[in-house]
Amino acid sequence: MSITDDIKNAFRQPNNTLKQLILINVMVFLVFLIIGTPLSWIGYGWVEKLVVYYLSLPSEPIEFLTKPWTLITYFFTHEGFLHILFNMLNLYWFGMLVTEYLGTRRLLSLYVLGGIAGGLLYIAMYNLLPGFAEKSANSQLIGASASVLAVVVAAATLLPNYTFNLLLIGPVRIKYIAAAIVLLSWYFARASSDNAGGNIAHLGGAFIGWLFVKQLQRGNDMGRPVLAVLDFFANLFKRKPKLKVTHSSFTGGRAKPNGRSSSSNGPISPDQSEIDRILDKISSSGYESLSKEEKQKLFQASQKD
Repeated sequence: MSITDDIKNAFRQPNNTLKQLILINVMVFLVFLIIGTPLSWIGYGWVEKLVVYYLSLPSEPIEFLTKPWTLITYFFTHEGFLHILFNMLNLYWFGMLVTEYLGTRRLLSLYVLGGIAGGLLYIAMYNLLPGFAEKSANSQLIGASASVLAVVVAAATLLPNYTFNLLLIGPVRIKYIAAAIVLLSWYFARASSDNAGGNIAHLGGAFIGWLFVKQLQRGNDMGRPVLAVLDFFANLFKRKPKLKVTHSSFTGGRAKPNGRSSSSNGPISPDQSEIDRILDKISSSGYESLSKEEKQKLFQASQKD
């Protein structure tokens, strides 16, 4: 099987959002690497810079209005190898937790919301605060850090006492890992820093990650508008199945209001209030405190998402 087939299969598989997000980021990076390198050899490196310009988020509001798509494209675009490496590692580690407990669709909405919030905060800070006045003229933002930090903080808010085994350090609770990343972003967000704008975006993503989980625990899903928009565009490109008329004999099964036959033995998905109660229990006492039944309900909910 070719690499192309592997990529196609990754996007065809259901509930595979985490791998798909990583693949999109890596593929964009590789396109710039594979095409941009020979272009630089023949003196056409400006072509790559021009493409990056049309994908990166500008700090100037007027310029942003001429390319509004950059509020999305910027958090799928990387130039530095270490930049994308650490972003994708963090997205994988913490994204696995978000996927396991909240489902793949909430991971997607969280990633998008974190990137949008980070980008908007970046534009606002660079235009409203005098300390950034000199930098705002030619500043452009790229990288998935805001989206990734939203996922990191969301996982730490949901499962603060979950531990990762860090090299040379040992087991560390993820709430401390998230806190360290946020504090570093806060430190380097000072106006004198070379990457102040990037770190400001980090903070916007981090806030969304915390708020997303807190609202979810109260029964409010912030990601629903994002998913509604994404589903709308996805449905535009879906082929509508041809209608087929079939004849079936009456078996006596009585239909229930939810469309499931009374003879069905499939599991009934828990309602949102029950999931919120389980998430609150995880937040206060950890995943290990859940009963077998509660773990099964959480798993059923994640499959539904």
